[in-house]
Amino acid sequence: MLPVNELLLFTSAALGLVLSPGPNMIYLISCSIMQGRRAGLLSLAGVLAGFLVHIFLVSFGLTAVFMAIPLAYELLRWLGIGYLLYLAWEAIKPGGTSPFKTHTLTAGAVHSDRTLFQMGFLTNALNPKVAVFYLSFFPQFTRPEYGSLLSQTSELGFIQLMVSATVNLLIVMSAARMARWFQARPAYIRVQKWLMASILTSLAVRMAIDKGQ
Repeated sequence: MLPVNELLLFTSAALGLVLSPGPNMIYLISCSIMQGRRAGLLSLAGVLAGFLVHIFLVSFGLTAVFMAIPLAYELLRWLGIGYLLYLAWEAIKPGGTSPFKTHTLTAGAVHSDRTLFQMGFLTNALNPKVAVFYLSFFPQFTRPEYGSLLSQTSELGFIQLMVSATVNLLIVMSAARMARWFQARPAYIRVQKWLMASILTSLAVRMAIDKGQ
């Protein structure tokens, strides 16, 4: 069991990291503004599910083995890049319908909900940098003398998950208020689609350039 002072220090560090602008924050803000609160919450659920995958892998040591195989790392990285570029194309392709268009603000279609959840999940789960972060950050707070390393990493993972969920939920709830402002200005629909495509493309480029393990 980790000491309380270590948990408080880790929680503070996790809070500082989640408050720093990054891909998840940008994605959730953009999604909430462009489709509304429901879309933001569904996307957040997907992002958190993606975190659970990485927490599971790190906790059971699978990620350490996986990251030791350069080809496997590169495969996952390029899958993530390809998926981001696919989402960018879907947002702007001629005749295509983007899940971020404001006319779907009040839509409750099952397919739309599932798509939003999947986008949040895959964007996070296919990002190897999340696994790298866990592998580099967790060892700073775990010690053999504190007991089972599996329990320690699981505990840290779920603390980080709760901190991320709380902060991002506040972000989604605040950003969603801007959705009706966009809805009242139809001219911004085209701007929104290109903005989302630009964000997704920039994230893909960043992932492609940042090769460090």
